[in-house]
Amino acid sequence: MTRPRGDLPFGPPAHSALNLRLALALFGFVVAGGAAVAAFVLGRVLPGVVLAAVAVVALGNAAWVQYRRRQRRRAEHGKRHSLFE
Repeated sequence: MTRPRGDLPFGPPAHSALNLRLALALFGFVVAGGAAVAAFVLGRVLPGVVLAAVAVVALGNAAWVQYRRRQRRRAEHGKRHSLFE
């Protein structure tokens, strides 16, 4: 027996929790950035550089997630989502 197209056995496909991803990326940026500053103040250059790189990656991730959120809002004609949707 075959299922009709679009009929999934466990319900509709899950959506990415973009708002939650944005919050976590910004949290990572703040924590890694603060730790990088603290490492540089304490004279630890290598950990400071590594943490600064992590902060830059987190900021880039936040920018990408924001871009995806805008795409989703345009596709759904301005519908807003809660933090965990």
